[in-house]
Amino acid sequence: MRPAARHQRFDRLVDRAVARIPPPFRAALDEIALVIADEPTPEQLRENGLRPDDTLYGLYEGVPLDAWGGDWVPVPTRIVLFRLPLEEDFADPDELADEVRVTILHELAHHLGIEDEERLAELGID
Repeated sequence: MRPAARHQRFDRLVDRAVARIPPPFRAALDEIALVIADEPTPEQLRENGLRPDDTLYGLYEGVPLDAWGGDWVPVPTRIVLFRLPLEEDFADPDELADEVRVTILHELAHHLGIEDEERLAELGID
């Protein structure tokens, strides 16, 4: 498959995953840039306490809503999805679509201030 076609297929899969996110969460996505990168940079891995050979599917970059101060200078808020690790670990298109949705929800939960992994599991976002 040509690289451009592969990227387009993943983009469509992300669009479908976003459409399946429940409305209250989907509305919060309006505040966040959703970015697709091939893989995390060494700096992103290092900043998150991961080794170069660790796998990362997504990353929230920004200030969670519950930590935001009214007098703060706005900073870019974004969720980055890492296409290559996702495609490598989830070859089945349905499983890939599911994992993309779960990854977006997981990172969106960080934006909403939900950091506790147990709480994420209770919400079905683990």
